[in-house]
Amino acid sequence: MGIIPEMPMLLVASENGKYPVYCDMSPCLLRMKETLSSELDLYEPVTFILKYFPDRLQFKKLNKKIAIHTTCSSTKMGLENELLQVARMCAEDVVVPDEVGCCGWAGDRGFTHPELNASALKPLKRQLPDGVESGYSTSRTCEIGLSLHSGVSYKSIVYLVDEATHEKKVNKKK
Repeated sequence: MGIIPEMPMLLVASENGKYPVYCDMSPCLLRMKETLSSELDLYEPVTFILKYFPDRLQFKKLNKKIAIHTTCSSTKMGLENELLQVARMCAEDVVVPDEVGCCGWAGDRGFTHPELNASALKPLKRQLPDGVESGYSTSRTCEIGLSLHSGVSYKSIVYLVDEATHEKKVNKKK
């Protein structure tokens, strides 16, 4: 397929949406959905995992207590239940703090205005029960603030999926 000068590179690379495009951060994916061609088949981590992993990977619940955080962009895309579903596929005990909606990072503003993040996450530490080993989300900037204000290390939900899965065995017929 030749490159048409006016054609965006993601359309070229995905052959006009034939192949899915994965974006590892929900806020970036929301922006992509708002600004890029609707022909693109765009995914953030949770929807990608739920669509492509169950047929390829065996999920085994880990005996651990974890926390999850749904980003503002994931909430706007209606992915709260999907994040919870993925977390429950991977861990025995999943905590969702009640009083923590937005992390207050505001894109990258948490780097220059840390008071936004500190204020938004003020109730987080007291809402995490004893025994929470780690936290998971879908935005690295949110995860930085969540880790800073909770005392628990937050990282991408992809790390939890990696820890809780292995490749499915395929029976090969002779």
